[in-house]
Amino acid sequence: MGQVVALDALLLDRRVWRGQPAALPVATHPTGLAALDAALPSAGWPDAALTELLLPADGVGEVRLLLPTLARLTQARRDIVLVAPPYLPYPAGWRQAGVDFAHVHVIEASARDALWATEQCLRAGCASAVLCWPRQADDRALRRLQVASETGQALGFAFRDLRAARNPSPAALRIVVEGAPSQLRVLKCRGGLPPARPIPFPHAIH
Repeated sequence: MGQVVALDALLLDRRVWRGQPAALPVATHPTGLAALDAALPSAGWPDAALTELLLPADGVGEVRLLLPTLARLTQARRDIVLVAPPYLPYPAGWRQAGVDFAHVHVIEASARDALWATEQCLRAGCASAVLCWPRQADDRALRRLQVASETGQALGFAFRDLRAARNPSPAALRIVVEGAPSQLRVLKCRGGLPPARPIPFPHAIH
């Protein structure tokens, strides 16, 4: 049997490598919701990547979740694009949240052309964030949006029906936005494991 050596002695003798704690990532795009940032590997929205927001119904707070990010980007004079939104944004509410409407662009497109328009806006590199509401998007179409986000170094956000959660997706981040109770469930986050518990989603976030 080998000789038993105390761990303290090994450490003092520098015969055991002592790892250093990994530094916490610096968020490039914080969400504005501290609990969500703390749960994500990137401490915010994944950079230059596609995020899916899966909804049981419209109006559960999905746009409100993005307003802090949209406000920060537009205040920095960076353009954002909304492709074929089902409802036009309410300017007074968005301005109250800090969004500069001079840098908000809305593109009208048919359901057939919306994915193509979204891909082109993401790929162009002139928009900091692109929001879309695809009615039908298969794995191939979502992969094109993910690649376009990487190419254009833009944040891509796709609002989709909750039923799409049953299908795999190339998106870097997938979040279910629930309205009753108001909470977020992270289904997938690139670079880490999704949190086991839902994240409370207050009516007002900063």
